[in-house]
Amino acid sequence: MLTYTFRSKPGQDLFSEIERLVSEKKIEAGCVLCSVGSLTHATLRLADRDFYNDYEGYFEIVSLTGTVSTNGSHLHISISDEDGKTTGGHLVPGCKIYTTAEIVLAVFEDVIYKREVSENDSGYEELVVYKK
Repeated sequence: MLTYTFRSKPGQDLFSEIERLVSEKKIEAGCVLCSVGSLTHATLRLADRDFYNDYEGYFEIVSLTGTVSTNGSHLHISISDEDGKTTGGHLVPGCKIYTTAEIVLAVFEDVIYKREVSENDSGYEELVVYKK
C-alpha cells in the first residue's frame, strides 16, 4: 500500500484539492485513511436529496471518509459547529478550508475503482472493483 499525506490551506476547496491530488498522482484506487481540519463554509448533499445544503460559520472536520479514483470519487464528511452540533453528508465542491485540512490517502496498486450505473440495485453509479 502506498500513502500520500498532504495539507490544504485556508480558502482552498476541500473536494477540489483531494481531486487535484488524485488526478496529479493518477490514483486509480484509494481511500481516505484520516483527515482533520476546519472549514468556514460547507456545501453538502444530505441523504436521499438531489440538492445541496450550504452552511456558514466555523466548523471542525470530525470525519472524512470514502473512496477516491481518477474514475470517480465518493466521499462523506461530518462537521461540527462551535456548539458541537454535528451534521454530515456527501462531500461536494464548495467546502472552504478555514485554517487547514490535513489528509492521508491510501493507494491500492493492484486494483482499479470505477463507477458504473447499477440498474438492479440503486440506479446510481456505484463502485466496481477491477483487478489490474
